[in-house]
Amino acid sequence: MREQPALAKPPQGRLQQPHNQRHTYGALDLGTNNCRLLIARPSDGGFTVIDAFSRIVRLGDGLSQTGKLSDDAMDRAVAALAVCGEKLRRRNVSLSRSVATEACRRAANGRKFLERVRNETGIALEIIEPAEEARLAMLGCHKLLEPGEGPALIFDIGGGSTELVLIDQVSGTPKIRSWWSAPWGVVSLTESEGREAIEGEDRVRAYKRMRERVRRSFDQFEAMLPRHRAGIRLLGTSGTVTTLASVHLALPSYDRRAVDGLHVPIEAMHAISTMIAEMDFGERAALPCIGPDRADLVVAGCAILEAILEIWPAEKLGVADRGIREGILRSLMARDGFVL
Repeated sequence: MREQPALAKPPQGRLQQPHNQRHTYGALDLGTNNCRLLIARPSDGGFTVIDAFSRIVRLGDGLSQTGKLSDDAMDRAVAALAVCGEKLRRRNVSLSRSVATEACRRAANGRKFLERVRNETGIALEIIEPAEEARLAMLGCHKLLEPGEGPALIFDIGGGSTELVLIDQVSGTPKIRSWWSAPWGVVSLTESEGREAIEGEDRVRAYKRMRERVRRSFDQFEAMLPRHRAGIRLLGTSGTVTTLASVHLALPSYDRRAVDGLHVPIEAMHAISTMIAEMDFGERAALPCIGPDRADLVVAGCAILEAILEIWPAEKLGVADRGIREGILRSLMARDGFVL
């Protein structure tokens, strides 16, 4: 992991803070679909969030067709990152880590985009590999796993890829047994099938094709999974699972307090996924916690989720509204000696 100051301008090393001064940390995650920031201070057994930001930027729009980040997508991302940079400055963040994932990994102009971001916002983004992405997501949410001794699968459905981590817990401490990164996220899978097919009269068939496409991408990982699956547990961190959990609860608007840490019966998640796959865009957009911003991508998210449920048939799905950013914060604070 590369250490960096909160902002890259002017260039400097890690800021040293006196032990009696309050530390403030930042974690920024630029994904294929979203730009998210958390700013926090250590507290007893964890941390307290003092500022946050989230915006849908759709950085990966069109990437699967062109192999490049589009000008419009980069403009949207830079605008969001400028807001993040201002928050980091205003909150006097002493140490931060800013990461970029699948879209920047795949794009031919990904590195050039990072240079633009640094020049225009002062933020030095680090393109992380899938293994690090999976580790951070696991670190950020594993505390929400149901108690038990059986193996657990934690997954993160992103915009451009899906990370799966198989873990054991020894005395509450997670140990990664294996992990996998599949090249399908809600944006890449939607573009592979085509929005016309997903919205057409044969959309149920399109949904089945997407689900099977993802399922095949898990074949090698499935071979690494334990055959003895008594007491298995499942935890998901992504906009897909939090959105479907909100639909399950029939929330009039999104409420993190109601969703984060919820455990939903698998039968209910199957039923909601099937219902959403059968709806047209207008019907999906009318659901309060989906709306027009998520209506075009949620079908692909359902297909990925159902493929995961097929290879890891737990009884319940744990839902986490936390992940990479929280993993970054925990790792930075733990390294500075804070007990989390």
